[in-house]
Amino acid sequence: MKRIGIAFLAWIPAVILLQTLWFKFSASPESVYIFSKMGMEPWGRIASGIVELIAAVLLIVPKTRWIGAGIGFGVMSGAILSHIFVLGIEVENDGGLLFLLALVTAVCCFALMVVDRKRLIGLFNR
Repeated sequence: MKRIGIAFLAWIPAVILLQTLWFKFSASPESVYIFSKMGMEPWGRIASGIVELIAAVLLIVPKTRWIGAGIGFGVMSGAILSHIFVLGIEVENDGGLLFLLALVTAVCCFALMVVDRKRLIGLFNR
């Protein structure tokens, strides 16, 4: 039962990260607006999409889940801070959906990091 819960916890952020790739890689107006406002268009949009793709794939594979969780948490921390200090909670009348998705992804990734904390601690003890 625990394995199912952990797998579910990993798939939530993976699906969210994969779903947003279409918007980043297709240069959707919302993505272009966000990264233009932060002064990072187009390189920031494309780079973050690549990093999010890597994180999503790593989250899906049980042996690399902890790495994907760390990357996902880092990227979503940046997204959350961008919303708070630059973009605002609501972006282009989305009702705060992008902010909420970033929060959900960050919380799931943090929880996975806690679950796999022995691997993370081992990384720093080397």
